[in-house]
Amino acid sequence: MKTLTITDAKKNLGKWLQAAARGENIGIISGADVIALRKVEVESTDYALREYGLTPEDVAEYEQKAVVEHERLKKAGKLEYLTVEHLRQKREKTTRH
Repeated sequence: MKTLTITDAKKNLGKWLQAAARGENIGIISGADVIALRKVEVESTDYALREYGLTPEDVAEYEQKAVVEHERLKKAGKLEYLTVEHLRQKREKTTRH
């Protein structure tokens, strides 16, 4: 394992992250601990479970509710579709005031 001080890691962080992504063992010394840099695979359902405690069923239920809500807002004419030009115009209005 290649071990680095925090200062060394910060100087060439991109280099060390790429090395870790290639599978090299990289550790950063923090006090008495060595913290390993490792590439991890993240799936949307895995992320939802780890970060929010949501099961795949919870995510599917939310997706269905989001589709229903989108359709309701669309029928009610409450959705605003923005183009780059719309965003520029909005930015200009806010910067003028």
